[in-house]
Amino acid sequence: MTNNSIQIAESAATPPWAARAINLADPRLGAEAVACSDDFFAPMARLLNPDPACFIPGKYDDNGKWMDGWESRRRRVAGHDWCLIQLGCPGTIAGFDLDTSFFTGNYPPAASIEGLPVGNDPQSGGWQTLMPTIALQGNRHHLVEADARGIVYSHIRVNIFPDGGLARLRVFGRPATQAIETDSDGLVDLAAARHGGRAIAWNDAHYGAVANLLLPGRGVNMGDGWETRRRREPGHDWCLIALGLPGTVRRIEVDTAHFKGNFPDRCSLQGAWVPDLDESAMPAQSQFWAPLLPESRLTADNVHAFTLDADQPVTHVRFNLHPDGGVSRLRLWGVPVGKAGR
Repeated sequence: MTNNSIQIAESAATPPWAARAINLADPRLGAEAVACSDDFFAPMARLLNPDPACFIPGKYDDNGKWMDGWESRRRRVAGHDWCLIQLGCPGTIAGFDLDTSFFTGNYPPAASIEGLPVGNDPQSGGWQTLMPTIALQGNRHHLVEADARGIVYSHIRVNIFPDGGLARLRVFGRPATQAIETDSDGLVDLAAARHGGRAIAWNDAHYGAVANLLLPGRGVNMGDGWETRRRREPGHDWCLIALGLPGTVRRIEVDTAHFKGNFPDRCSLQGAWVPDLDESAMPAQSQFWAPLLPESRLTADNVHAFTLDADQPVTHVRFNLHPDGGVSRLRLWGVPVGKAGR
C-alpha cells in the first residue's frame, strides 16, 4: 500500500507460538540495540522500531539510499556482521521474525541468532545458539521458532552472513517476573507487559493494536493505543487479556491520552479464574465472566481511576468499550496470588 509514494511493509501472519508471546525487543519496553559491527548505511536502532518498515522512493542521505532498518556496508574482508540487542526485560524466548522488507539486492543471504542467559556479561562469553544459520530471502518475513529450552535471556546477538540489511527484528517471548514493579500503595500492575501480560483476543483493532494497552508509560500519540473502527451496528467492542500475574484487582486505570473525538463513551471490565481454559474458547466464555467494573463513563485525553471491592483473584479479564473508540493504556493494579494475604 502507498501513501504519498511511501510504501508500508505488509504484516506477517502470526503463528501460535508468537501469538502467545510479546516482543521482548520492543524499545517501548526498554529494549536497545547497544552495539554492532557496522551500520554504515542504516543505523542499528531502526532494527527495533515497533512500526512496520517503510520504503521512500528517491530518498537518499549522505551515505546512499535511505533504508528503514539496519544495514552494513559491503564487506571486503573475511567474517560477518552482527548486532547486539539488550532485551526490554529478561525473558524466555519462543522465536523470531527476521524481516527483510524492501531489502531486495542488499539483504543477507543467511543469518543466525545467539542468546545470553541472564546474569552473564556480554563481553565474557556464555552465548548460546537460539537459531542456527538459516537462509534468508529478500523482501519478506522469516518466522522461526527458537531452541531456547526455557532459559531466561537478557541479550541476543543477530549475525548476518556476510553483510547486508534487515528491516526489523522481533523477539517473541515471555518476560521473567523476578523484578516486580509496584505503586505507592504496594499494588502491582497485574496486566503489564513487563510482568507477562498479553492480549489474546479482540473483536476489532482497526486503528491500533490491543497489546499497546499493556506497555509502560503513556501513549505518545493516537497510534500508540488500541482503537476500533466506528461501530455501525448494535453491541460493543472488547478485548481479552491474560494477566502476567494472576491476582485480585483493586484499582483500574483507563488512560484515553490523545483520544479526544474518538474516546469510548463508557468502559466495563469482567474477569475470571480460568488458568486451564483453552484460549480459543475464551471469547465465547468471557461473555459470562463476573463483572469487576460496571459500565463507567470516560472522558477525552484523561486518566480515569476506578477503585474495586473485589475479593476473588482472576487470571484473565475482558475489557469492554461501549460502544467503540480508543484507549491508550489499561492498568490493573492489584495483589498477586500468593502475596499480601493470599
